[in-house]
Amino acid sequence: MKTKTHQFLKGLISLSLLVVLAAPGRAYDITDRFSINGVGAGVYQYQWADAAADGDIGRGAALFQPEFSLKLTETDEISAVFGFAAGNGLNEVTGFSPAPWAADLEDDVKDINGRNRDYLLTLWYKHTFVFGENHSLGVTGGIIDATAYIDENAFANDEYTQFMNDALVNSSVGFLPSYDIGGAVEWEFGNFDFTVLGMNIGENDDGNSYHYFGGQAACKLSTAMGDGNYRLIIGGTSEDFSDEAGDTEGLFGVTFSFDQEFGDVFGAWIRLGWQEDKAPVDYDALYSGGLNITGRWYNREADNIGLGYAYLKGKNGIDGSQVGEIYWRVVLNDYVAVTADLQYMKDEYDAEETADIDGWIAGVRMTVEF
Repeated sequence: MKTKTHQFLKGLISLSLLVVLAAPGRAYDITDRFSINGVGAGVYQYQWADAAADGDIGRGAALFQPEFSLKLTETDEISAVFGFAAGNGLNEVTGFSPAPWAADLEDDVKDINGRNRDYLLTLWYKHTFVFGENHSLGVTGGIIDATAYIDENAFANDEYTQFMNDALVNSSVGFLPSYDIGGAVEWEFGNFDFTVLGMNIGENDDGNSYHYFGGQAACKLSTAMGDGNYRLIIGGTSEDFSDEAGDTEGLFGVTFSFDQEFGDVFGAWIRLGWQEDKAPVDYDALYSGGLNITGRWYNREADNIGLGYAYLKGKNGIDGSQVGEIYWRVVLNDYVAVTADLQYMKDEYDAEETADIDGWIAGVRMTVEF
């Protein structure tokens, strides 16, 4: 316990140093073409739950993810993101199925996807073909993250500045892989954009390598109410996931992700998803949504409050899971924000020998963006 606490404190000290060392602006420009930016975060969460969820327990974790960008030309760019973390936080000991913090923690940045690669999260080259104003085609190849291209949402998509729980960050039935070899094509035309990508993942839970293919169609509408984004996401895998009969199956899912502003203060979001369950999966449906409230109503426009709820329809022993979360994010300056977070979680199981779990998780998060 002492070691974990020391790791957490060291992480917070590192974040404080980032605040001191960061130059004005959101990125540190070494030259006109080379820049460094990134994020650092420290979290402490405490869980109150019944004995089946390991009772009352608290954990902290800290991470640092620098990004290095080199613009070779106006249309050619190379980017690399590294991930370093101390501790696995509450994710390591909680009895709940959805992770209380959907971040890349200590175990996540080592031996990534069974590739025997540590700390290097993404490394890609992108060329953009510009056809005119608001009309372009971007082609990317390298080590990529599917969540950087599809399943976006203005209010529920960032575990460092928005919701923390995994069920409220990305689709839990979208099996979106991260940090492996692949390519993406992004076509933007006016208010529409279309994205397709393919990846090869080194290892799944069965120890098999598999292919992933996904796509997203999105439309952005600007009205008197404010901006809104409406997205359809589909994704599937090769048949490399073992079922109970010993056969191999593929995965396929569909997700809808919507976000809409309602004036200068309020915003709302919805994420709905379904996936096939021929291969063993924890959930085959997701129904989630919530509200975003900016701090404009108390004269702090950069602050915001988020409220979210998710119901996940379970499979293979899990009857279902519920997640409720509320957070209040206070922006201290151009770099640092502090978030108070409260989650309610409940897992229900089909099997009599597995007890249902419910409880509360309170946390505080400090984030540095530069």
